[in-house]
Amino acid sequence: MRHTDWLLSTSERANAQTRLDDRHPGETAWSEGNLVRTLVHGSTYFAELYERIEAARPGDLVLFTDWQGDADEQLTGEPGSEVVEVLGRADERGVDVRGLIWRSHMEMLNFSAEENRLLGRQLQSRGAEALLDMRVRTGGSHHQKLVVIRYRDRPEDDIAYVGGIDLCHSRRDDAEHLGDPQALEMAPEYGETPPWHDVMAAISGPAVYDVETVFRERWEDPTRLTRHPLYWTQDKLLRMDMSPDPLPEQAPPPPSPEGATHVVQLLRTYPNLRRGRDYPFARGGERSVARGYTKAVSKAEKLIYVEDQYLWGHHVGDLFTEALHRHPDLRVVAVVPLFTDQAGFMARTPQLLGRVRAMRQMQQAAPDRVAMYGIENHRSTPVYVHAKVCLIDDTWATTGSDNFNRRSWTHDSELTAAVVDPSADDHSPYVRRLRLALAAEHLDREVDDESLLEVMGDCVDAEGMFAAYAETARRLDDWHANGQVGQRPPGRLRRLQEPQLGPLTRAAARIPYLLLHDPDGRPKPLRKQDGY
Repeated sequence: MRHTDWLLSTSERANAQTRLDDRHPGETAWSEGNLVRTLVHGSTYFAELYERIEAARPGDLVLFTDWQGDADEQLTGEPGSEVVEVLGRADERGVDVRGLIWRSHMEMLNFSAEENRLLGRQLQSRGAEALLDMRVRTGGSHHQKLVVIRYRDRPEDDIAYVGGIDLCHSRRDDAEHLGDPQALEMAPEYGETPPWHDVMAAISGPAVYDVETVFRERWEDPTRLTRHPLYWTQDKLLRMDMSPDPLPEQAPPPPSPEGATHVVQLLRTYPNLRRGRDYPFARGGERSVARGYTKAVSKAEKLIYVEDQYLWGHHVGDLFTEALHRHPDLRVVAVVPLFTDQAGFMARTPQLLGRVRAMRQMQQAAPDRVAMYGIENHRSTPVYVHAKVCLIDDTWATTGSDNFNRRSWTHDSELTAAVVDPSADDHSPYVRRLRLALAAEHLDREVDDESLLEVMGDCVDAEGMFAAYAETARRLDDWHANGQVGQRPPGRLRRLQEPQLGPLTRAAARIPYLLLHDPDGRPKPLRKQDGY
C-alpha cells in the first residue's frame, strides 16, 4: 500500500465548489515535497511565531484565523510581544496583515465575545484588517486556527501554522506545565494558572499555498460577516470594518525545502449553512475531516494514538469499535483531559455523557486493547489536554483544530493537516518521532533529537508503548491512592475511568449534549443515511 493511499482523493473530499485542489493534477488532493515540524507547547509556538512575524517586511503578507483572541497575550512573556503589538507593528511597517476572528458568543456562556471584539478593534486602529466573522450555524463557531506568512522576496522562508493553539490567554505553557501567567479561569481542579498541553504544525513548502487558499476562500466569501441585526448594528455604531478589502494576487506555491519529503493534505469541516445557500466554496458543507479520519482509521492495524480535547459520542465510538473488531492486534491509546474545562451541570455533565458514549463502546469491544489517560504536572495538578493529534500505525498523522466529536466533524469550521512521509517503506520517520516525543514527555524521560529512538526503544512498537503507558499510570495511581507517601514515581499519566452517571443524570444531560455540546451540522439527507 502506498502512503498516499491513506489520503482522500479529490472525489472523496466531495466538495465540487472549493478551489483548494485546483492546482493538483487529476484526483490528487494533496501537496508533495513539504517539511512539517511539530511544535509542542504554546511557548514553543509563540516564540517562533514572534520571530517569524518580526522578520516580515513591507510587501509581505500575514494571514490568521482565530477562535479566541486576547490583544494583551504576550508571545514571549516580555513587554512588546503582545499579540496586538506584534501584528500592529507589522502592519505599520508595511506588512499586509489580515485576520478573521470568530465573533464569538457571550461571556456568560463561557465564550469570548468581548475579548475577540477588543482584539479586532485594536488591530483595526493600528491599520491591520482584522474582521469579526460570524458566518456560522446557530450555536456554531469558526474554530480554525491558522497563520500564514508569505515573504514577497524570500518565498523559501514562507511558512504556515495549523493546529490547536489560539492567540489568547492560557496557551503559553511549556513542558513543565505550570500554566500561562496570563491565565483564563477554568474549573477549580486546574488551579489559578491552568496547565495546558497543545500542539501546532509548522509547514514549509508548497502546502503553504494550500493553507493560504483556505484563508482566501473564507475571506472572499461575499456573505455578510454577520446576519444578526443586533451584532450588525453594534459593529456599525462602533465603526468596525465590516467589508473585506481585496487580497493581493496569490503568489505561486513556495519551493520545496531541500530534502523535504512530507506529503500534506488539508482536511476541513464546514457545516451545511442556510440549507446550502451560503459558503460558495462549500455548498452544503465539507466534511473531509470526518471522511479523512474514517478512511485512515479503517486502515489501522497496530496502533491508533490520540491526544484530544473531547473524544465523544457514538459516531466516534463506532469508528474505533469497527477498527478494533476488524484487526485483533490493533491497540488504541488516548490522552484526554482528566476534567472538563468548566464545572457545573450544564458545562460538565453533558461532556461526561459524550465521553461515556465513546469509552463504553471501545472498551466493550476490546477491553485489553483500549486505554485512556489524563495527565498531571509534577505538582499533581491536572493538565488540560487541548491538543488535537492522531497518529496511526506510524504512517498517517494529523494536527489541527478538530476534535473527535460530531461538532467538529459536521458543525463548526475546522482545519487539520494530515501528513504522510513516503521516505521510508514501513513507517514514517515524522509520525514515529512525533509519537515517541509525546510519549517521552508523558513518561518523564529526558530525550533530545539524537537520543529519542534509543531512550524510547521500548515504545517503538505498539505493544511496548501500550505497556509502558499502563505501568507508568499504575504506579502514579497507586501513589495517589496510598496518600502520596514517599517519592513521587516518574510519569504524568493517570488512568481515566468511565464517568459514572445515573439514569436520571444521563436523561437530564442528553438534550444539552445533543443541542449545545455536540450538535449535528449535516444536511438532512446525510443525517438520515448517517453518513458524511
